[in-house]
Amino acid sequence: MNTWKSFLLLTTIIMMACSNQGYAQEREFYELKTYTIKNEDQEQRMDHYLEKAYLPALKRMGIPHIGVFKMHNDKFIPSNKIYILIPYKSLAEFESTEKLLALDKAHLTQGADYINASFDNPPYERINSVLMRAFPDMPKMRPTTVEGPRKDRVYELRSYESPTEALYKNKVHMFNEGGEVELFESLGFNAVFYAEVISGDRMPNLMYMTTFSDMNKRNDLWKNFSDSPKWKEISSMKKYQNNMNKLDKDLLYPTPYSDY
Repeated sequence: MNTWKSFLLLTTIIMMACSNQGYAQEREFYELKTYTIKNEDQEQRMDHYLEKAYLPALKRMGIPHIGVFKMHNDKFIPSNKIYILIPYKSLAEFESTEKLLALDKAHLTQGADYINASFDNPPYERINSVLMRAFPDMPKMRPTTVEGPRKDRVYELRSYESPTEALYKNKVHMFNEGGEVELFESLGFNAVFYAEVISGDRMPNLMYMTTFSDMNKRNDLWKNFSDSPKWKEISSMKKYQNNMNKLDKDLLYPTPYSDY
């Protein structure tokens, strides 16, 4: 009987481990590519490449829901960046993308101006790339259902940097086990993703994106967040103190050819 119980216990442990591993594998990976541009000519060339060549090629690979965004220029600087948010099911899919792009004839044809640009007439100034892995509490990207004119929508991209790796892990814990993601969801922030940065130029940090129909809605919801008893409770916990030392936020809108 003891042997049989031991066998059952071992079997249960193995099944639970496999189940947890499978759940972890369901967490998506995201690449956030940012193109810096210097003038309208580069902006037009980038728009053409992204709309006519790059996004269609990614979709032929089976990658859906690609977001393309620019900066709001109301209270902020005129858009000199284009942001592309790409979800991947695995690192293997991410790694294979460039190889497949090089073999895609339609991509090579439609993207010829970008691909074959000369050294003295490039379509952009530089590319920045950040690779992320989704939070356990939101393992897959959820394209927003926010409606209204695209030029009025606000896609808020935030990056929280921490002083050390240990404090960064503490901030990630605050979002997941601590209930910060749950609070955002309950207030209707329409998050697209929450993710840990695994490769980038501002580590250690996490990033997330929330969406609003317009700036007034955005401001109202952030006030609700700040005033909520749940946030006051979470933010006052001793274990979560001083786990972030820098916040960057970009207020964006989707281009006409963005999937959301």
